[in-house]
Amino acid sequence: MAKKIKDPGIGKFSNKNAKRFINPDGFFNIKHINRPSSLSESYDYLIGISWWKFFLWVVLGYILINSLFALVYLYLGISGIVEPTGSVFRDFLNAFFFSAQTITTVGYGAMSPNGLLFGIVSSFEALIGLLSFSFITGLLYGRFSKPRANIQFSNHMVLRKHNDVDSIMFRLMSRSANVMIRPKIEATIAISQQNKNKEFVNNFYNLKLERNSITYLPTTWTVVHAINESSPLQQFDREMLSKLNAEVLLLVSYYDESFSQEVHQVHSYMLKDLIQDQDFTPAFYYDDKGYTILDHDKLDKTETKMPQ
Repeated sequence: MAKKIKDPGIGKFSNKNAKRFINPDGFFNIKHINRPSSLSESYDYLIGISWWKFFLWVVLGYILINSLFALVYLYLGISGIVEPTGSVFRDFLNAFFFSAQTITTVGYGAMSPNGLLFGIVSSFEALIGLLSFSFITGLLYGRFSKPRANIQFSNHMVLRKHNDVDSIMFRLMSRSANVMIRPKIEATIAISQQNKNKEFVNNFYNLKLERNSITYLPTTWTVVHAINESSPLQQFDREMLSKLNAEVLLLVSYYDESFSQEVHQVHSYMLKDLIQDQDFTPAFYYDDKGYTILDHDKLDKTETKMPQ
């Protein structure tokens, strides 16, 4: 019989409308309110966001700074840079382009500051440009050098017979060509149920896996939990499993040669999303020359598995 374990850090209290603890993207599903913020958090934010968001912020910051200095040059008089055109919009564009040349220290020579005041402002802008590009360079280095796991999980867990026992399975692989060294998995299930006082609480159990570690992972790894007498799920039939408010919490660790250290990644599955009587389609095969071919598109592929 399965024994309850202590709260792994999620919290015992629950709610009938409680959402999953870990989102599919691997981040904890928590909304912070009244949290004090600091400027240093912007570095953590820019390091952690996706690449397209990062470059979007870079472009927006570049446009904003140049627009602000362009307005300053217009206020001081565009004649201090270039001959006025008579059009405010054209003069703004000329001021913007001059600002872009100044902040990047390019200086094509077509426009140049005339007078002490313009020289002071453009010199200050050049300093802002040097500091900004140094900051962006540091962010780029931080994004490339930050240790992070690169694991891809199957979208769903499957429920089928394995060694004549109902078992839940999921599959994982490395997104990159790097071999995962000594990967290991910790699996915990959180089941939200009502107690005697009609309050919703979380009950936690360790899920015993067929194998919780392997030596290395060059292809795919199908992780199996048998629903036997030691499983906390044995008390539920298949229909009840599909209605159970339960989440399988995963912590995967392995040694990454790129960063020369151990990295970690969290993930979770909702038990109600189980796919029954399906089997994962093999994701690798051998070609005519004997090479192992790994098809990343087949990680989530399943095929019908008839009950035995």
